[in-house]
This record gives sequence, C-alpha cells and structure tokens, in this order.
Amino acid sequence: MIAHRNLGFVAAAATLLAAAPLSAIFERWTWLIEATIAVAVVAAVAALARLARVPLWGQALAMLAGLTLALTWLFPGGAELLAVVPTPSTFAHFGELLSGSLEDMRSYGVKVPDTDPLLFVTVLGIGAVAVVVDVLAVGLRRPALAGLPMLAIYSVPVAVYVDSVPAVPFVVGAAGYLWLLVTDNVDRVRRFGRRFTGDGRDVDVWEASPLAAAGRRLAVVGVALAVVLPLAVPGMTGGLLDTLANGSGNGNGNGRPGQGGAPGRIDLFAALSGQLNQSEVTDLVKVTTNESSPFYLRFGVADELKSSGFDVGNPTGRSVQNLPAPTGGGVEQRTYRATVEVTKNLTMPLLPVYSQPVRAEGLNGAWSYDPNLQVVFSNRDDSRGKRYSFEYVRSSYTPTLLRQARPLPSDHAARRNHPAPPPIPEVEELVRTLVAGKNTEYDKVRGIYDYFSADNGFTYSFSTKGGTSGQEIVDFLNNKVGFCQQYAAAMTWLVRAAGIPARVAFGFTNGSNSSGGTYTLTNRNLHAWTEVYFDKVGWVPFDATPAYGVQGSTRSAWAPDVDAREDDAPAPGPSAPAGAVDPSAGPAGPEGPEEDPDSGLAIAGQAPVEQAPVWPWYVAGAVLLLLALLALPALRRLALRRRRSGAAAPAPAAVRAGAADDAPADGRRMVVLADADRARADAHAAWDELLDTLVDYRVRVDRTETPRATADRLSREALTTDAEATTAVRLLGRAEERARYARDPLTGEELLPALRAVRGALAAGAGRRTRLMAAALPPSVLLSWRNAATDASTRLLAARGRSRSRLMRWNPRRLLTNRMAR
Repeated sequence: MIAHRNLGFVAAAATLLAAAPLSAIFERWTWLIEATIAVAVVAAVAALARLARVPLWGQALAMLAGLTLALTWLFPGGAELLAVVPTPSTFAHFGELLSGSLEDMRSYGVKVPDTDPLLFVTVLGIGAVAVVVDVLAVGLRRPALAGLPMLAIYSVPVAVYVDSVPAVPFVVGAAGYLWLLVTDNVDRVRRFGRRFTGDGRDVDVWEASPLAAAGRRLAVVGVALAVVLPLAVPGMTGGLLDTLANGSGNGNGNGRPGQGGAPGRIDLFAALSGQLNQSEVTDLVKVTTNESSPFYLRFGVADELKSSGFDVGNPTGRSVQNLPAPTGGGVEQRTYRATVEVTKNLTMPLLPVYSQPVRAEGLNGAWSYDPNLQVVFSNRDDSRGKRYSFEYVRSSYTPTLLRQARPLPSDHAARRNHPAPPPIPEVEELVRTLVAGKNTEYDKVRGIYDYFSADNGFTYSFSTKGGTSGQEIVDFLNNKVGFCQQYAAAMTWLVRAAGIPARVAFGFTNGSNSSGGTYTLTNRNLHAWTEVYFDKVGWVPFDATPAYGVQGSTRSAWAPDVDAREDDAPAPGPSAPAGAVDPSAGPAGPEGPEEDPDSGLAIAGQAPVEQAPVWPWYVAGAVLLLLALLALPALRRLALRRRRSGAAAPAPAAVRAGAADDAPADGRRMVVLADADRARADAHAAWDELLDTLVDYRVRVDRTETPRATADRLSREALTTDAEATTAVRLLGRAEERARYARDPLTGEELLPALRAVRGALAAGAGRRTRLMAAALPPSVLLSWRNAATDASTRLLAARGRSRSRLMRWNPRRLLTNRMAR
C-alpha cells in the first residue's frame, strides 16, 4: 500500500511537471498555483480511496468528485454550500466560464492574462489529466500509457504558439514522465527481493542497479535528442538552422522581418539605438487602392516604453470579420478600398492595412483586429503569401480642427496606457522650452515636431554616433543625426514628456506606382513614425524623419515638411505626397536621397553599415580550412620522413688512441669506431620508415615476424623484379636485426639510399590510386592517429573507473549499510 501511495503522489507531481509548457502561454503563474491545488486534492482523494480498498472505478469517481470540489472552491459562482459543495447554479457558472474561454481564446494573443475563463479551462484540463494518469499508472499499472494524456497538455502550447515552444519546459515535462516510469520500475523490482547483475553478482542496497543506470543514461540521451534534433531539422520554426540562417549580420534581409517571440506580436525595434538593414531591394507587399494619395500602410504599433526602447504590447480584439465603426468626431471622412498581396518574403503574425479598416474580405477566422492598436493580428497564422481586400476610412485633419482638441483628463484611458517617460533633466528642460507659450495640445505637438528640422541641425543618416551621457535619447538629441526609428522614438518620447499620449507606428511608405493605383512596397519602404492622440479625434500621424531621406515619404497639412521651402509647402488638404516637393529643397548640408535613402527597418537589429556580401569570404575560408585539414596527414608523413632521414644519416665516428703498425712518430695509433647508440637509432628509424612505407602502399605487415623474415618475405613477394630493392631490403632487415639482438650494431652502411630504393620499387608496383593515397592521405598516419585515439579513450575510461570506485567508497547508502551491519 505504501508503494501505491508513493506512486500516486509521483503521478500527481509528474502531471504538474508535464504542464510546464503552459508557462509559454500565460503571463503569470496563477494557473500553476491553482492547478497544484486541484491536483493535490485529486491525489489525496485517490490515496484515501486506495486506503479504503475502493475498486478502481470507485477511485476514478472519487477523484472526479475531488476535482469538482476543488474547482468549486477555486472558481465560486456565489451559491455554493460551505464554499466547496457545488449547486446547480455552480455548474451553470462553470458553463459560462467554458463559453467565455472560447471568446478569450479568440480575443487574446499569447501570452494571455489571468482571466477566470482561461484559468478555469486550464485547471480543469490539468485536473482531468491527473485523474487519467493516476488510473493508468497506479490503478492499471501502465505508466507508459500515462505519457499520452501528458502529451495532450504539451500539444496545447504547440497548437497556439507560432514560434517553437521553449525547450526547457519540455525537458521539465519529460523529466516528470521519466520519474513516473522509474518509480514504477523500482516498485516492481522490489517485489522480487534482491537485485543481481548480468553476471550473477549480488547488487547491494547502496549500489545503483546496472540496468537502472543504463535506463537512466538512455532516458537522458533520449530527452537530449528530442530537444536537439528538432532544432537541427530544416523548416522547423525556431530551429538551429533557422537561427543560423536568420542570425545577426548584414545579410540580404529577406528572411522573416519582424518575427517576434509571441503570436500576435512582432519585434518592432523602435529603440533609439536601432539600426537599419542595408540590403538588396526585395519586394514585400503590393497594394492597390482607389485613393489618389494614400498615407502609410501600417502593420504594427509600439506603445510600451522599456529600457531598450518602445516595444509592442499584446494585441487583443475580436474577429476581423466584425470590424468596429470608425472614430473621430467632426473629422471629414471618406471610404476607400484596397487590395493587398503579401509576398513570400514577408512572414509575420501581423497584416499590413491602412488605418481604420471597416470591412475585410479574404481572411479566415484566425485573424483578429485590435481597435486600440488598429492592427490585424493572428495567434495561428502569418502574413506569408496572403491576398486580401478591405475597405477603410481616411480622415482629413486640419490644424484648425486639431487645435480644438482639449487636454485629456488624468484618468483617461489613453493617458493611463501611455504614461510619461522617466524624467531626464536635459529632456525635461528641452520640452519645457519647446511647449512654452503653446496653448493647445496641437501647438505643443507642432512645437516638438518642428524642432526636428535642418534649421536646428538635424540630419538624416543611417550611420549614427555614440554619446557619453549614458542616455540614448540625450545622445540623439545632442548629435542630431539618425534615421526613421530614432526620429519616431525621440518625438514620441518628447510628446509623452509633454503630457500627451503618443506611440510609435510601423509600416510602409508609398512605393513605386506602376499603374491603376498599384504600389510596390519593398524593404526600402519600411518606415517608422509617431502617432499622437487628440481628444475626440483619435490617433493622428506625425512623421518627424526628414522627407529627403525616406523613399515614398508623405507629408500633410497638419504635419508639413519642415525642411521644404515655403513655396513648396503642401496646400491644405487630407495629405500631400512628398513627390510634389523638390527633394533638394532642404539645406545643402544633409545627404540627398540618392546617397542615403531609408533602406528599411532593421527589425532584427542588423549592422547599420552597408558593406559587400561576406559569404564569399566565409566560403573561401571554409575551403582553405578544409584543404588544410586534408593536408595534415601528408604534412605529418613528410615531417616523420625528414626526421627519420636525419636519424638514418651516417653517424659521426668516435676516435680512440692506441698502437698500430702505421702509428705516428709519437708511438700512438688512432682507431676510428662508430657510435653504437647512434647506429642502433639509425637502424630503428630506417626500419620504422620501411614499415610505414609498407602500410602506405598496402603491403602486408606482420609485427610478429623478425626483421630478417620480413625482409625475406618482401624479397619473395613484393620486390621480385628489382634486384637493387631486394638487396636494399635485406640490408635494412640485417641492420634492424643487429640493432635489436647483437652487441655491436651494423655500422658504415648507407641506409637512406636503401630506403629510397625500396620505396621506389614499391611505388612502381602499386596502382595509381594507391600512390595518390600514399601521398595525400598516408594510411600509416591515419592508422597511428586512430591507435592514439583508442589509447586515449582507454586511459580515460580507466581513469573514470578508478574515480568511480573511489567515489563509491564514500557513497552515503554504503556507509549507512555498513553502520547498520555493525
């Protein structure tokens, strides 16, 4: 019974661990706390039922009843008995939560907030899985089948998450499943008494079972493969190859611009330290509209100010099939129609649309619309290859109308959701100067907007300078050089500092107009600008980036081009394209559009400096590295041959005094002797070189033969047609034999010429492929390296065994067993 109880609690814990991937869906950990309470109740009820020897079907009913009590306490409807006993109204409340969860699933993008309907569905699902796992693992003793309901939990984030679910929660869930299997295995083994190894040796209680140890190693390897293998499979989102293919660097920018970490979100890099993506021109979107001068096509908004800059929040809304009515009191509005075709080069969970769409066609139920952010997003689909149409409303603002907007109260939702940035003295002083004497919200915004002009020293460039202030906003305002992201973020910061809600918008400027109102938008049309909220009007766009640096830039009557000449200023109207303004109307100082165009928004943060493609250098470096690796065996063989040739050179003579018939006048005689140690070394070096040569030319080598037997065999088998080589190999054999066994080695013989003769004869008798391999990839070198690797592995395993034996001496279970034995 104790074993069953332990296995039941392990099954409950394994269920909670298997639910770890759900952390990728929720913003907070409330779901885990409530799920832990429900699973604990289920496990406790199951333990009590088994203690009372209730049959299996009764245990299942008891666990379901416990789960119902836990849900009643966690999600009360207000009419429960004693706070835990459900009533009919409680079950009606549960039905409302279930229906509300369906609406929340369509409205929220991950990560989702803690709403009661979503939490109820999550706790109900995890509790039901806990019941099934307990029945399978404890009641039926089939713990392997318990992996199926656990896998059902893992399939939830996989189904709703656009990117790959992080690997860590999967490893946690797999660890829980393995824990369940190990616990059941230990329980089964203990029923048979003592354990034995494969060779019959008794396994002590303090020792790990060899079979269990092997199983744990296999489990670890299996989990590692399950995590690593999908990362290396091409085509899987978030995989290793996908990461390498879309890594940092200049690249061509044709990957997945803006693919963020969560569905419905996009990594809109609006930080002041943003960078532009200099790359070749790539078509991203084609849009056809019946509006003569459309404004920017937008797809995202960054309204959350963080330490890294402005970031996008979680979009929420309803189906795109039910778009809200346009807003903006007292504003002239006209309805237009547009058709958008997204190419395969643009993949993101957002769709480009004009502001205030009122009706959409060609989009399925996976797409939703956020009326606050005015973006179309999806939790399950992406924009790649989409074609859709929509009707939208274009609002015509005028300075007179915008001056009528009153300041927003402090409790207004727009001010609460777009608070002022952290106070910076330099920025606060600048804002006070710019809004001084301005009586309306619009005049304050215009004062900030007009500040970003050439007259104040601002220029457009995608090569920016650093600063020493420690604040990027201060560095940009001091350097006054930047690109669209920096201008949009800086203006948004200053407008918020003035107490007016503002945000950064992302989209496309107007591209090339072929015919019939069709615009081709490329990566060079990616752009960022500022949107300011006015009371009873809504969000109004302001583009502070110099128009000469942005292809397809559009200016309006309420936000004109501050760098244009007065006679080129746009006439009052809904909007005026920048094409009507002379691009050279700005000061002579800034770069012209031909020199420094806004090449696009680097959503992944690539290098800001335009440079030639670097992949040819990488390819050349890889080829050179491969050639160097292939040349290593040949270089090693050449080095060995030179070293042995030096050793086999004629040894210097040793001179000893003594008597002789031709002694000099002083009566002493001179005897010239060879150095015995040097002669032995020469013979060994020559013989080693001969053996390696035999291996290189694929001639059989028998290490058990004596040198003389080897020389005789070579003379009979390999060198029968070359008398000189036969004599040479016999000389080498005799030298090695004398060096091994004789007191005095063979001296005075030329071993190097003998080696050359034998090598030449072997090469002449070998095939072309054998000669090529002997020169490029000598088999003797490869064989020596393989033997060295084998020896190193053997030594490592021996050292590991010795270390394991030493550690086992201090195993706590062994020490405890010894103490109990005494």
